[in-house]
Amino acid sequence: MESEKVVLDRDDIRRTLVRIAHEIVEKNAAADRLAIVGIHRRGAVLAQRVHRLVEDLLDAEVPLGDLDISFYRDDVTTRHDQPIVNASHIDFAVDGMTVVIVDDVLYTGRTVRAAIDALFSYGRAGRIQLAVLADRGHRELPFRPDYVGKNLPTARSERVNVRVDEIDGVDEVAIVAKQEALA
Repeated sequence: MESEKVVLDRDDIRRTLVRIAHEIVEKNAAADRLAIVGIHRRGAVLAQRVHRLVEDLLDAEVPLGDLDISFYRDDVTTRHDQPIVNASHIDFAVDGMTVVIVDDVLYTGRTVRAAIDALFSYGRAGRIQLAVLADRGHRELPFRPDYVGKNLPTARSERVNVRVDEIDGVDEVAIVAKQEALA
């Protein structure tokens, strides 16, 4: 039996992404050297939203891309399920750019490592920054996000589910706790 607690609703997510977009603009003065790249699947959706907000704030065009990290994961050979592969789209020169990688949840750091590896196959970014909607802790690799929507202290046995309207029909972040079945 599982119980689920919604920790961010639609309005919370909207406000959080607006704040992250403002922070990105404040931290990156050179708009012509800035790009936003989302990690498939939900990170790519969130990146599109952040991208629109950043472009509105800068009143300038900012390149947008998305990465599929399926074959860059360090567990690709040990997974029981087949990865769902999406195409990556980086239609701009990465060299020298400040690339903000966007993901839904930061957990162990392994997804971020895979995303950086995938990004390197497109060129050598001048800087790479990380924006996440939720940081749940339990890092295995030394990554710290530059922009955090919400820190969610969780147990390893819990799951963080990010749902976005474009994929799931609702915007919310929920923590799912596994509970013992009642006897």
